[in-house]
Amino acid sequence: MAVSGFTLGTCILLLYISYVANYPNGKVTQSCHGMIPEHGHSPQAVPVHDISVSQMTFRPGDRIEVTLSGQPFKGFLLEARNAEDLNGPPVGSFTLIDSEVSQLLTCKDIQGSAVSHTSKSKKTEIKVYWNAPSSAPNHTQFLATVVAKYKIYWVKIPGPIISQPNAFPFTTPKATIGPLPTLDPVSPLTKPFSASDCGNKKFCIRSPLNCDPEKEVACVFLSFTRDDQSVMVEMSGPNKGYLSFALSHDQWMGDDDAYLCIREDQTVYIQPSHLTGRSHPVMDSRDSLEDMAWRLADGVMQCSFRRNITLPGVKNRFDLNTSYYIFLADGAADDGRIYKHSQQPLITYEKYDVTDSPKNIGGSHSVLLLKVHGALMFVAWMTTVSLGVLVARFFKPVWSRAFFLGAAAWFQVHRMLMFTTTALTCIAFVMPFIYRGGWSRHAGYHPYLGCIVITLAVLQPLLAVFRPPLHDPRRQMFNWTHWSMGTAARIIAVAAMFLGMDLPGLNLPDSQKTYAMIGFVAWHVGTEIILEVHAYRLSRKVEILDDDRIQILQSFTSVEAEGHAFKKAVLAIYICGNVTFLIIFLSAINHL
Repeated sequence: MAVSGFTLGTCILLLYISYVANYPNGKVTQSCHGMIPEHGHSPQAVPVHDISVSQMTFRPGDRIEVTLSGQPFKGFLLEARNAEDLNGPPVGSFTLIDSEVSQLLTCKDIQGSAVSHTSKSKKTEIKVYWNAPSSAPNHTQFLATVVAKYKIYWVKIPGPIISQPNAFPFTTPKATIGPLPTLDPVSPLTKPFSASDCGNKKFCIRSPLNCDPEKEVACVFLSFTRDDQSVMVEMSGPNKGYLSFALSHDQWMGDDDAYLCIREDQTVYIQPSHLTGRSHPVMDSRDSLEDMAWRLADGVMQCSFRRNITLPGVKNRFDLNTSYYIFLADGAADDGRIYKHSQQPLITYEKYDVTDSPKNIGGSHSVLLLKVHGALMFVAWMTTVSLGVLVARFFKPVWSRAFFLGAAAWFQVHRMLMFTTTALTCIAFVMPFIYRGGWSRHAGYHPYLGCIVITLAVLQPLLAVFRPPLHDPRRQMFNWTHWSMGTAARIIAVAAMFLGMDLPGLNLPDSQKTYAMIGFVAWHVGTEIILEVHAYRLSRKVEILDDDRIQILQSFTSVEAEGHAFKKAVLAIYICGNVTFLIIFLSAINHL
């Protein structure tokens, strides 16, 4: 039941967004050229940090001390560039003064051509040395991007321009680096969204199905309302940190058009983004969105926006008049930074065109592959293997007559059930790998225990093929080995299922999954105890008959018949109870 991810969830809502402030370790080489952290917010227009140098002229080979200072900040990126071409490659290299707070980066294949932070700890000053190269331009300018908080940062703060002694004076005005535009204002909503028009005027997706966003805090709500050539989108859900939805051509993460509403303090930011494989969402420009609004009240976060159905020439935005799978998720956020969702996102059962006739639909928090994986494992290790063990342990005298190919009936039943267990386990084992596309590093001990179970499940029938004859001296060793491996496999399988049921990929209801598993384990153990006690009492009864020397064939036949009838009755009751627990578990999976 390993998850990993596949859907937006596995996906849209992830640990960190992938640029400067989002990398507390400062490994921001991909931001070297533009020096822009893609946080979905506008950079600050007026710098509050300064760059100073130890001298204003230099010769190739000189070492100049550069200082970045100002109000406390967490992250930074410092470079030197040709003052006459600030969009060109970095110039020269740096040498660290304090390697605990700063580190060197390799930009444009130039080792040490930039400096960044090593952690998100606050600092007010950074000092480094800049080494002038032999091919240095006549005029060099230092630039810095500084991040104070996730949404508060400055891009390409201009520093002093230093020149070679014989160079002509630098005359290009510093205004070449102008303030970046601010984002359009977002207005607040005045009242909660209504689900009364769902299926009539609105295309709605809700989790739980048919919940009311006006009355239920836990209701995650998404609606689309067509208005001529545009669509109004509404999202509502618990005020945890963010809400998101994505449009996808399939039920796998990647190449998706996504939208997020992210709470920061008492503000909500509406942000379009896109997904490129199993990676962090990439934030895009908000120019394609109109009429943005939001509301925070009564533990509920709501946001809305309008966008055109088609956006020719706008990259990463899908046309809305096409059918897509729709993902809907929510999760925690801190300082404007989103974290991985706590449960699997809701995914619609099929593709929908949100501009078509209004509908009122739901979805599932668990994908079909993981549902089948859980169902097959439960059938294998809660049903077939348990019946196989009971048959081998207690029903040898009941079904001792020869059956197919001369083997006893109990053995044929046992073998059939155990081969079924192995086959179901092998089929179920590959499904999480298909779903995840590889190994899941976020599923805890569950996949490791699963590997042990599949190994033992395959070894058991292979070991049985080489079973010694009945009276062979090695037969007892085989019996103990076979019993030990089978018992270990059953115990580990139950542990793996308990762990797997808590993974977000299956998203089972807490009460049903816990009661079904605990109830079945207790049911099986109780049945074994009853049969063990009965077998002991039956053997004692035969011993008494023999000791009193009144043993006759009719007495043994009577005792035998009594014992067989009891065992069959217990087995019938056990199977009925087993089927009941199986139905409970499968219904819990099926309704997700």
